[in-house]
Amino acid sequence: MSTKSNSTQKEHIAKLKRAFAYNIFYKQGTTTRTASLNDCFLAVSHTLRDRMQHLFVNSVEALLDKDSKIVCYLSAEFLMGPHLHNNLVNLGLYDDFAQAAAESGLDLQELIDHEEEPGLGNGGLGRLAACYLDSLASLQIPAIGYGIRYEYGMFDQEIVGGWQKELSDRWLHPGNPWEIKKSDLSCDVGFGGYAEIYHGERGNRRSRWVPGRVVTGIPYDTPIPGFKVNNVNLLRLWSAESHCSFDFADFNTGDYYGAVEDKINAETITKVLYPNDEQFKGKQLRLEQQFFFVSCSLQDMIRIHLFSHDNLDNFFDCFQGQLNDTHPSVAIPELMRILMDVHFYDWDSAWEITTKTLCYTNHTLLPEAMEKWQIDLFGSLLPRHLEIIFEINSRFMDEVRLKYPGDNQRLSRMSIIDESGPRYIRMANMACIGSKAINGVAAMHTDLLRKHTLADFNAMYPGKIRNVTNGVTPRRWIAVSNPRLTSLITEAIGEKWLPNLDDLKKLEKMADDTAFQDAWLKVKEANKQDAAGNIKKHLDLLVDPRAMFDVQVKRIHEYKRQHLNILHIITLYNRIKANPDMEITPRLFVFGGKAAPSYFMAKRMIKLITSVAGVVNNDPDIAGRLNVFFVPNYNVKIGHSVYPMADLSEQISQAGMEASGTGNMKFSMNGALTIGTLDGANVEIREEVGAENFFLFGLTIEEVMELQSSKYNPRDYYQGDAELKTAIDLIASGHFSHGDQELFRPIVDSLLYDDQYTLFADYRAYVDCQDLVSKAFQDTKNWTRMSILNAVRMGKFSSDRSIIDYSRKIWDVKPFPVELKWQRLPEDGVLFAPRKAK
Repeated sequence: MSTKSNSTQKEHIAKLKRAFAYNIFYKQGTTTRTASLNDCFLAVSHTLRDRMQHLFVNSVEALLDKDSKIVCYLSAEFLMGPHLHNNLVNLGLYDDFAQAAAESGLDLQELIDHEEEPGLGNGGLGRLAACYLDSLASLQIPAIGYGIRYEYGMFDQEIVGGWQKELSDRWLHPGNPWEIKKSDLSCDVGFGGYAEIYHGERGNRRSRWVPGRVVTGIPYDTPIPGFKVNNVNLLRLWSAESHCSFDFADFNTGDYYGAVEDKINAETITKVLYPNDEQFKGKQLRLEQQFFFVSCSLQDMIRIHLFSHDNLDNFFDCFQGQLNDTHPSVAIPELMRILMDVHFYDWDSAWEITTKTLCYTNHTLLPEAMEKWQIDLFGSLLPRHLEIIFEINSRFMDEVRLKYPGDNQRLSRMSIIDESGPRYIRMANMACIGSKAINGVAAMHTDLLRKHTLADFNAMYPGKIRNVTNGVTPRRWIAVSNPRLTSLITEAIGEKWLPNLDDLKKLEKMADDTAFQDAWLKVKEANKQDAAGNIKKHLDLLVDPRAMFDVQVKRIHEYKRQHLNILHIITLYNRIKANPDMEITPRLFVFGGKAAPSYFMAKRMIKLITSVAGVVNNDPDIAGRLNVFFVPNYNVKIGHSVYPMADLSEQISQAGMEASGTGNMKFSMNGALTIGTLDGANVEIREEVGAENFFLFGLTIEEVMELQSSKYNPRDYYQGDAELKTAIDLIASGHFSHGDQELFRPIVDSLLYDDQYTLFADYRAYVDCQDLVSKAFQDTKNWTRMSILNAVRMGKFSSDRSIIDYSRKIWDVKPFPVELKWQRLPEDGVLFAPRKAK
């Protein structure tokens, strides 16, 4: 390195150290001697945020100078994960911050580990949104992520006595250094009241909404930096506040609750992620949440547009709204209302703008996940929107009648209004009708949408349903999660692969290279050794790092079939009990995931997993050859260590149930091999990595449908397979429940008399396939070769590729590189540009 570059580096480190101290003194109000770990984390994070704001201001200025289409990603969830490490990687500042921290007496890794994770999502939906924001910025596509700033996110999970216990997720308690409150950009959102007809200035007949109550939406902005580019995009989350937070008149008359009632009611809207909606009040709150953030977001988009345009005629040329599942689909009637009632567009013009602005991603084939709202509930909260929905539906039904005369069944299926019983609004139907494009999230999922779930809409609008297979960002899921593997790959092929994941294919020729295999194996062994140390520390369970780490981490649900995995574990347990001296491939079975608080069977499945663990881990006949471990409170942060340690990835959902999945991609990127069904993105992963490097088992979707239509009887499989019968009988006997034969009866009876997700039909194929896995794992050289090929053939599953597909197939957007105009950083003094009149 030259003297000049050495000098520049030293100056940069010195600036960072000064910035740390500045933020300790002036933002945290303490000294370096008395600062807590949280103070130090906040000071370092604010230092990094200041540098992102520098880039963000340049990004905004560039957009003001020259229009570019902005992607607006509307999602009820954004499971971002911890920011500090990811932002350091994207900005290329990790090494500099580590050095500056060390010279300041701080441990950067300790600060990274300290960060509280924002629990603003439930699973794949929110994590996908986060990956897409990362890729949008990295590909230099202007974008805003719009969502809700939940005060309490997804619950924290504790395992007490083997049962899931839900605790409040107080993610904001330590302070959030990444967000900036923008009170001056607040939006008013109405609820209730009534719609009325009035006559305009020219005597023309118009409609308007007179809300019964109004709440205020306050935006909180978080910068989202791209990977080693100047572009910084925005995550804008809305928090609900009352118009009048305190009523002095009520207070002075002794009505102390009445004085703050409006405040409480307003703030409840953004209090918690996904309130329990079994009761009416819970359903009402979820609808309020969805409309609240959608209305705020549309108002914000229009405000930005009118800053540089005189009208909304070309709104769809400047903004592309993507509805992440049906939660934001109320955007369709809300945008129509704003255009007609506020900006006085006629119906046809408003409809053209709406349908060219919004696009819809479908994420599920599950009927219960196809969101519906009772007409009475919807009308009581959004009366004007209900009028608009009725009109949309009436006009659409006329279109269907013209194309399919006399087909009343088709009309009934395609109607937004479900009138088969109590009347409901079908939000998925509305999203299909009111969007420019519909997309599935994996090739199989999209095919099933076209042929089954949305077949009528596919026939009505050929070509409207498109496929964009999901992806995940390699910056977080390789660079942040697996620094050892990142270093190995970079040493082999250079630094350009992280924004161009297809470059990993350059490593295919090294899959048979002994030296590279050894290095690859050392990375995996080191990651497993770290995990074994953590398990010993937190569970006092001694795990052999040389064992196969067999991992299934995902939301707990019957269709994801965690209980099929457990049946295999019990089968291995029974084999050892019958022959304690048998040779067996040692395995650590790792489970993780949360069950919805009201999902009885899923919570009982967690209890079964932990109960089996309690017996297997302590049985002297097993002698440590099998261990079972349930990871409490699984989240993004824990995922950083779970994906790199895995040898085997369990993707065993019933064929046709998983839309895509993204955990399967993260595992493969980190070199885990997959055992799985032909479901979701498994199909495409198998195509990419090679059938010989994928452990396939189970019924196909066609075979599942045929079996279920032919009066599938799970007891036939139970009676016909001795190992399956022994495993089920052992659960039923109370062996894993201290003799309590009732504890797991609901699971046993569900499988014996219903088995909705065909576990018994797939059991034998699964167990036999697992025997092949055990045999393959014993050949370390070939297993390592397969591991390498799995990872280096995963280029297709980068979220960068997904965003490029969206850009070309749906959004019609192009990269907008940002050039830096302002070079000064905060410690150099603030540089103001003169304000320009609008």
